[in-house]
Amino acid sequence: MKSVVILGGGESGVGASLLAKKKNINVFVSDYGQITDGYKKELKENNIPFEERGHSIDKIINAELIVKSPGIPDTAEILTKLRLRHKEIVSEIEFAYRFYDGKIMAITGSNGKTTTTSMVYHIMSQSDMRIGLGGNIGHSFARLLCKQLKYDWVVLELSSFQLENIQTFSAEIAALLNITPDHLDRYDQTLFKYACAKWNLALSVPKSGALVLNHDDDWLKVMMAAQPVDSNVIGMTLQSEPIAGVESIDVDSVLRSIKLKGSHNAYNAAVAMRMCELAGMESKVVKTALQDFAAIEHRLEIVEVVDGVELINDSKATNVDSVVVALKAVAGPIVWVAGGVDKGNDYSALLPLVREKVKAIICLTKNDVKIRTAFSTEVEQIITTTDTDICVRDCMAIAEKGDTVLLSPACASFDLYNNYEHRGNEFKNSIRKYILGKNK
Repeated sequence: MKSVVILGGGESGVGASLLAKKKNINVFVSDYGQITDGYKKELKENNIPFEERGHSIDKIINAELIVKSPGIPDTAEILTKLRLRHKEIVSEIEFAYRFYDGKIMAITGSNGKTTTTSMVYHIMSQSDMRIGLGGNIGHSFARLLCKQLKYDWVVLELSSFQLENIQTFSAEIAALLNITPDHLDRYDQTLFKYACAKWNLALSVPKSGALVLNHDDDWLKVMMAAQPVDSNVIGMTLQSEPIAGVESIDVDSVLRSIKLKGSHNAYNAAVAMRMCELAGMESKVVKTALQDFAAIEHRLEIVEVVDGVELINDSKATNVDSVVVALKAVAGPIVWVAGGVDKGNDYSALLPLVREKVKAIICLTKNDVKIRTAFSTEVEQIITTTDTDICVRDCMAIAEKGDTVLLSPACASFDLYNNYEHRGNEFKNSIRKYILGKNK
């Protein structure tokens, strides 16, 4: 390969451009928007030509390969033009894979993939093997391969966006945790299209590989029937009744051995342990390694306890199903902080839990219409703000000893923040400011 064009100048795009440069491939980066200063600096330091605020088709069409960053939908105009010219278009994950000769463990799912991926990496890091971590967590897969390291295993968290344009990519061990409505604005409001993108990971596992599936997930059953796989399938269930050919998880036993709470985390931990065992680690070592695993930032993260009120940052909960998990895991009464950019959410699944546990809702968003419409008959007090400091102040004015303030938005963050991490960090900063002000 002599030339490649990278579409998108974020982590995936810049990582792919650095890998291309390392492999002595002529590379050009084109971003329809603005490239952030940090990534722009990297491109300049590595003498990688780039453009921003638009795509120049004349600079792109002669490339042998087009690498698409995950944030760019397949319907983008530039991709349509390139397909008409019969250009090969792949994801950054696929591009990186073509330069990798180690083994891969990959995890996807609508919810729990960051926690499970982190658990797998944490456990595998206790071995004498050289382990890499990347994908939708930490560094991009391509950037990981720019390091002067030879990995035994790379552990990847993969989103549906990253799985859309894989071709030869293959994972020796993979897990699909669940499929629930998310990012449907990207998939024509069609859950099956979203599920197909996720299922690409299942289809990538070779016959000699292992695929861990959530036996309790209806959509995974649909996908297995629609697109069967040849690999060794390991079904796992939280149901206590024995199911032939399916591994049952002892929730209480798992929760006693980890520092996290909730049956969803028992499931995540059980999947992580099973994957590591499949990779050759001894069961005893796996269980011991998981005992000191800490909670993931922005995922049911206990920030502070103030005057008997527990404040929890669950900013990563950007869809309805994540909030269902959070509301189940947290004892009521709850002052629930919700809102942001709605992704076509159906809030009906939350109604029983909100009715049972939520005493007030703080809408942290520019547009509260859907949340108010969904919950105004269930919750008497609903307040809206676009200021995180005011949000925390209002929460603490309502909460009483024994209550929980829970930021679990059910929405994307882009109306007020750069991403869910920015939203979570601002929430934590506002809590700290509230405490400082209270103690003056």
